[in-house]
Amino acid sequence: MSYRRAILLGVSFCFVLVMLLALAFGYYAVTPKDREGQARVFVVRHGASLKQVALELQEKGFINNRYLFMLWGKLLGYSKKIKSGEYRISSAMPPVNILAVLAKGAIITHTVTIPEGYTMRQIAKLLDHKGIVPAQEFLRVCNDPKVVASYGIKGKSLEGYLYPDSYQFSRGLSAKKVVDVMLHRFKEMVASYMDRIKEKGMTLHEVVTLASIVEKETGLSRERPLIASVFLNRLKRGMRLESDPTVIYGIKNFNGNLTRKDLVRRTPYNTYIIRGLPPGPIANPGIESIHAVLYPAESSYLYFVSKNDGSHYFSSSLTEHNRAVARFQKHRRSRAKKRP
Repeated sequence: MSYRRAILLGVSFCFVLVMLLALAFGYYAVTPKDREGQARVFVVRHGASLKQVALELQEKGFINNRYLFMLWGKLLGYSKKIKSGEYRISSAMPPVNILAVLAKGAIITHTVTIPEGYTMRQIAKLLDHKGIVPAQEFLRVCNDPKVVASYGIKGKSLEGYLYPDSYQFSRGLSAKKVVDVMLHRFKEMVASYMDRIKEKGMTLHEVVTLASIVEKETGLSRERPLIASVFLNRLKRGMRLESDPTVIYGIKNFNGNLTRKDLVRRTPYNTYIIRGLPPGPIANPGIESIHAVLYPAESSYLYFVSKNDGSHYFSSSLTEHNRAVARFQKHRRSRAKKRP
């Protein structure tokens, strides 16, 4: 055999080998592991690499060979395009299709509704319960001074700025991403009020802080402007706000029973002791409460007391207020005695 012929045979052999490998590689990419496989949920965690995703896909039975999957991902330029989130995929899908789904970000989303007046801790618990993000991780981000400062917020945490609304979140998101969505929604909602805030001579932080108190004091939309007027009138006169919800917020592990002892306990949030607003919001208010602070009812009211039916009785003088307290507190005690 001549030297030239040996070279030609060697080249031919290598060419055939490469073609066979290419065919096998291509066959792997378009051939599902199990044509009868059922769709299942697969979660790509925030920050997961293509290598980690491929390994988990193989371990959970979606693909046969993680190395070939990784190679296809790199050839298609998907190495850094895999998006975190929750996906519905199947072992009946060819690997190349699974890659396309993960790179496209065709994630499953879940509706999460944050009620108005929820605190940061309540929101964290809800997100954890829904499987969106661990509560402790969410709270860590919300209390991180660098994160708070990055949003231009003057407070010590994001309390008050996590806008209560219905959101579509996917599992596997980072806590920071969830916070970004909620803060972006807050900024959208208050954007049209910024000029009014300047007109009132208040800062955004002051508005949100007072709105959070209004939010916790009443669940009735019609009462919010009146509640806001009471607190604004008291602030103008240099009176203490004397709001029970602020006292409760300042009590660690509150047991649900507010006592006289609690009212004289010194905390930064006890407005029976401190003058002016507390250092920050005590909950996350909705836009109605923010609007009420900026457009309060015109009134001379300085006091209000619960009528025990969800509404309040408003008074302009302490004498009138004391009569109302005696009246409605008496009725409340009477009902309590009649309970079995």
